[in-house]
Amino acid sequence: MEETTDRRSGASPDPADGVRVLVVDDEPLVRSGLTAILSSAPDLHVVAAVEGGGALDALRRFRVDVLLLDIRMPDVDGLTILAGLGQLPRRPAVAMLTTFHADEKVAAALSAGADGYLLKDTDPDQLVQHVRALARGAAVLSAGVTATVVEGFLRSRGSASARQALHRLTPREHEVLVLLTEGAQNAEIAERLFVSLPTVKEHVGAVLTKLGVSNRVQAAVLAVRAGLVDGA
Repeated sequence: MEETTDRRSGASPDPADGVRVLVVDDEPLVRSGLTAILSSAPDLHVVAAVEGGGALDALRRFRVDVLLLDIRMPDVDGLTILAGLGQLPRRPAVAMLTTFHADEKVAAALSAGADGYLLKDTDPDQLVQHVRALARGAAVLSAGVTATVVEGFLRSRGSASARQALHRLTPREHEVLVLLTEGAQNAEIAERLFVSLPTVKEHVGAVLTKLGVSNRVQAAVLAVRAGLVDGA
């Protein structure tokens, strides 16, 4: 396990200092590269960078806010790790990492509850912003992953029924869905729509229920593919 420490004191970073990130990838160069990029941001701390086999142990050992998880690994597959997150007392936000622009496993990961997906060659500044967004509870959809991946997710949900579900949303729920797709948090949605935070929570719950999805990233995928909003 490649554990990181605070460069000033040599101690493990305090959770209060910012977003704690766990990087899981089978390639040492990828782990070190992602660690270097994320560590350059003062509010992000990579608590560990491990291969697949050490992922769940690291998640039990450290408090993790965001998990960057390689989707294809020879020792323990990323989908297996994703399924094991239900055993943890606190589930982090999860973005799947992929090298391929058309990786069919991304669709399975989205269906299993992943909060986003990122290409490993994502621009460093964008990567930092994506991790911050994940920590806030926003959906993260890499612009480089092709529409065929999203279509695979739609097929797994039943694309026709998923698109029809959009028509069951009220006008206000449509507005909320558009803002969710933009990565807005509940507080921001409340401010932009001039409604209370409890009202936003009710609308978000209704949107997820009517679309038959379990999280914001799945709702965002459906919205993009149904043409409700433009894809990134």
